[in-house]
Amino acid sequence: MIGFSHVALIGLGLIASSISHAMRRAGMTARITGTARTESTRREAAELGLGEITETAAEAVEGADLVILCVPVGAMAAVTAEIAPHLAPGAVVTDVGSVKGAVIEAVAPLLPHHVEFIPGHPLAGTEHSGPSAGFAELFDNRWCLLTPGEDADPRAVARLRAFWESLGARVDTMDAAHHDLVLAVTSHVPHLIAYTMVGVADDLRRVTSSEVINYSAAGFRDFTRIAASDPTMWRDVFLSNKEATLDILGRFTEELFALQRAIRTGDGDHLHAYFTRTRAIRRGIIEAGQDTPAPDFGRVPKKA
Repeated sequence: MIGFSHVALIGLGLIASSISHAMRRAGMTARITGTARTESTRREAAELGLGEITETAAEAVEGADLVILCVPVGAMAAVTAEIAPHLAPGAVVTDVGSVKGAVIEAVAPLLPHHVEFIPGHPLAGTEHSGPSAGFAELFDNRWCLLTPGEDADPRAVARLRAFWESLGARVDTMDAAHHDLVLAVTSHVPHLIAYTMVGVADDLRRVTSSEVINYSAAGFRDFTRIAASDPTMWRDVFLSNKEATLDILGRFTEELFALQRAIRTGDGDHLHAYFTRTRAIRRGIIEAGQDTPAPDFGRVPKKA
């Protein structure tokens, strides 16, 4: 069997909601069940028609041949322990966590031997959260990284790859440790820097709150967009990817000191060469189809 007949979504936030919408857009007829920790989230998901919403994760995974863990990294172990006795033989279990090493350590030991665990991470998202934040186009032309273990069944990996591709994603595989280092560079540390810059502005008593809000230039405004992301998810990301994050933060600090020195000494050549090199990275992202050159980064405001 190539496709899946029953997909269970554990956690009903932005990613799970978008998966449901994208599945329907793709014409999939698979049964979709789902659950969330709070009753209000479950009620919202049911009103949006995201699938058959159950009160417990155990109920949601009964008979499912694909189970997707869409909860914060810190909640993975507890959720896995709850669903493990109820997983169907041959089911594929995956996740959407931004960290892979910690997820594998938390989840793999708790799963029964009759299921296939293939960790995953769709590199897609917005600063919004909750069931209503999802939309079918979220994964279009975005990468989904799979980190299967050495003993993973190639057929199960192929099925999961085909599933994500049907949702519009591009799929690649890599080692979990390498994934965590790459994401520390491309996502985790940038988020930490954004949180820090917004926090600095908040603490800077020489600048009033109204000035920070009213006179926000594009740079600071984009920092605030990133810093508006789900605090629970990002707390868990940093605590779960300590080694790679601290490594990249150390390198960032070295680069920052070099730029401080150039500014202090009036080394314009160093600054120009540095900014020219980093500008090329932006061009590469656009050429790779991972963003647009539009001033709003291609984001279309929601209609009223």
